[in-house]
Amino acid sequence: MGAIEAGCRYYFGYPITPQNDIPEFMSRVMPQLHGEFIQAESEIAAINMVMGAAATGARAMTSSSGPGISLKTEAISYMAGMELPCLIVNISRSGPGLGGIDASQGDYFQAVKGGGHGGYHTIVIAPASIQEMYDMTMHAFDLAELYRTPVILLGDAVVGQMKEPLIPHPRPKVALPAKDWALRGKGDGEQRVVKSLFLGEGELEAHNWKLHAKYQQLKDNEARWEEYETDDANLIVTGFGSAARIAKTAVMMARDEGLKVGLLRPITLFPFPEKAFFSVSERCKKILDVELNTGQMVEDVRLSVARDTEVFFYGRPSGTGSLPTPEELLGQIKRYL
Repeated sequence: MGAIEAGCRYYFGYPITPQNDIPEFMSRVMPQLHGEFIQAESEIAAINMVMGAAATGARAMTSSSGPGISLKTEAISYMAGMELPCLIVNISRSGPGLGGIDASQGDYFQAVKGGGHGGYHTIVIAPASIQEMYDMTMHAFDLAELYRTPVILLGDAVVGQMKEPLIPHPRPKVALPAKDWALRGKGDGEQRVVKSLFLGEGELEAHNWKLHAKYQQLKDNEARWEEYETDDANLIVTGFGSAARIAKTAVMMARDEGLKVGLLRPITLFPFPEKAFFSVSERCKKILDVELNTGQMVEDVRLSVARDTEVFFYGRPSGTGSLPTPEELLGQIKRYL
């Protein structure tokens, strides 16, 4: 619904659990809006269809889950190099390999560190609710065009299968640059070329420094996070997506018991809110990172905080049979507090 409200009229995908609700919805709605829905013959075909549509300036998207995103990473690298805006949704499942359909946050490295070749980045957004999925999808399309880059919306099987209230609203108006780079039909105007191949002397190096400058601009301007009860906290819990929702409940329970505990939740995973983590670590020297994996975002937390900060980790990779409960996390809070 967020994608439709954002003006997306091109969806290309391939079935994989637990994200099949998305193509099922798009297959029904897109024809009604005179848009295009194609179930491609593979994930590789789907992402390359996105590449073609994006090159014309159209708002296009795909969605998949971990193994499918793995197949898409070559094309994502190409689109990063070609500076093409698009949306890629990952309702991540457990891995590695075929894994299973349980909730997992094991795709953090894949999304944030650039799963393909060439040292690129994509914007990565981690919603923690249905409302944020809706809002951040619209925001993602605007960011993609503002910075001419693919954007990954990183969810998981919890958020992907959750039902809760949603308040639809029009897409906020954002001043977007003209798409004077987009391919168009043959005419009398100047030729437009969209490519990631630079063979001239020094061209590829200059292009990489251009991309690097864009990524730095993203770090300076687009990092997003949520803070809850951090001002007087003696321990701050962090996590992203669904794990952060459980952690927030545990923090509320701790506050009810008189414990000074807060929450710092990254909403953008790239750019990572480094400055926010450094700021809170100047006044709070204990941070507990909670993830549905064996430890991935914790590396960026440790790189971001002040050097005298203790960073603890509690992980529950999928396959254990259940998600951590708020009571379980409250026990970890008391342990480290």
